Amino acid sequence: MRHDYYSYTKKQLLADPKIKLFCLKDNASVFKQMAEEMAEEIRTHNAEGKKTVFICPVGPVGQYPYFVDMVNEQNISLKNVWFINMDEYLDDEKHWIPAEHPLSFRGFMNRTVYDRIRPELLMPPEQRVFPDPLDTGRIPELIEELGGVDIAFGGIGINGHVAFNEADPSLTNEEFLAQKTRVLEITPQTRTANAIGDFNGALEDMPRYCVSIGIYEIAHAGKIRLGCFRNWHRAVVRRAAYGEPSSAFPVSLLQGHPDLTLTFTDYVAALSDGI
Repeated sequence: MRHDYYSYTKKQLLADPKIKLFCLKDNASVFKQMAEEMAEEIRTHNAEGKKTVFICPVGPVGQYPYFVDMVNEQNISLKNVWFINMDEYLDDEKHWIPAEHPLSFRGFMNRTVYDRIRPELLMPPEQRVFPDPLDTGRIPELIEELGGVDIAFGGIGINGHVAFNEADPSLTNEEFLAQKTRVLEITPQTRTANAIGDFNGALEDMPRYCVSIGIYEIAHAGKIRLGCFRNWHRAVVRRAAYGEPSSAFPVSLLQGHPDLTLTFTDYVAALSDGI
């Protein structure tokens, strides 16, 4: 069966989607917009004396240099901010891979974000949170303690996953949406796509397991902001915007969220590199 939406032009794509779409010129525009929303939410909450709680990805990552510059240049305090990262790779014993591993999301956040923010502005270590494979219940508990997540930022995987909530058509949509933070085996499709995008194609050395925030935690955030920028995102964006809600393509299950946006580039809106 062939789906017409995969051949939608940019005009058709933006015409009547099931979720709010934004198409920007290039990757830099997408990443800068995400960073600006992060900074603005924190500034607003700081002025109101409120905490800010984000679910944060390591993919997309291009927003972080912009965000770090904004924090440092505009003196934005992160003292009342919580960054809850979506996920982390695990070794074969299902423990975190070392932070020194080139694929470690913890190592990435330290090098690219926390080590580059002026110390007097940086949140304390206990507010820089990763899901723990040895205590998967902690993330849902923490979110409840904090009063909920303000914004969940993220991307979309090749099979529609958000965080590492991999497609599972054996579950009903309701069962899938009820899944919380847990340890998962990464699907062959995701391992392959991530090896190509992040590890020079070294598929045999890609981790096989991960710990991931559940789709439940993401779906219950006040806002969801997703960004897409790779060539295979052309199909992903079209299915996310026009496909039927299905546990076989998890991001589609977020179509009913009241404040979800998906931002992508002209490159993704095009149907080929030559158009």
